[in-house]
Amino acid sequence: MEYTIQTSVTGEFDDVVDTTIAALENEGFGVLCDIDIQATLKEKLGEEFRQYRILGACNPPLAYEGLTEEIELGTLLPCNVIVYETDDGDIVVSAVDPKQLVGIADNDALDSIATEVNERFERVLSAVTDELGSTSEA
Repeated sequence: MEYTIQTSVTGEFDDVVDTTIAALENEGFGVLCDIDIQATLKEKLGEEFRQYRILGACNPPLAYEGLTEEIELGTLLPCNVIVYETDDGDIVVSAVDPKQLVGIADNDALDSIATEVNERFERVLSAVTDELGSTSEA
């Protein structure tokens, strides 16, 4: 089952992260957390890992709307967007597909919210690709 939407772009890793955050902000998302997996695994396990960041994105009005329909939805928030380096040196930006995510709640009232978030994430990925250039669809 596909559970993400993604694109592969060219550029410096930190520039891709910055461009992704800016594109999220343009669509009304704040980044509540920014987890540097590479640094965390190095610090906690002494293990080397590729550049990999998890951005916890939240659009407050849509989150509020979803939580009023399904109080347990908070277990699925914030929506994660990841940026990572491939073995070939490309950078992938990948967002959770909110339609798949909220599907597990089995609450039809969440469908329109998930569709709205999905459309915004699609625009985020398009903006990142437009800004940095695509290597190919990931």
